[in-house]
Amino acid sequence: MSETPENLKYAETHEWAKLEDGNVVRVGITDFAQSELGDIVFIGLPDVGRAVKQGEQLAVVESVKTASDLFSPVSGSVVEINDSVSDEPEQVNDGAYQTWLFAIKADNPAELDSLLDADAYRNLIED
Repeated sequence: MSETPENLKYAETHEWAKLEDGNVVRVGITDFAQSELGDIVFIGLPDVGRAVKQGEQLAVVESVKTASDLFSPVSGSVVEINDSVSDEPEQVNDGAYQTWLFAIKADNPAELDSLLDADAYRNLIED
């Protein structure tokens, strides 16, 4: 079974979210998601400055098996992307929780409360 860090929030669509100073939320995909996808070969990241709503599709991860959309865990604006994953998408396979994909300045960080905690996410992926 994959690790599920307690300090993160989780979307049912398998993104993780970490609230940082200044209401910035770093986002990546879960270890479960990367293991289901298999070898990741491409990650399409959003443009910095893009305004997004919670639940809106804003990125894509492609693997040798399939492509999967990524959704925003909060409403806000994209303030940073992890350029290194564009060149080396396999970083996500090597360490899903150490590899963030993009950061969003949250309009309302309380939206994170609607996401799953680690226990609830573990229950979701075990079903």
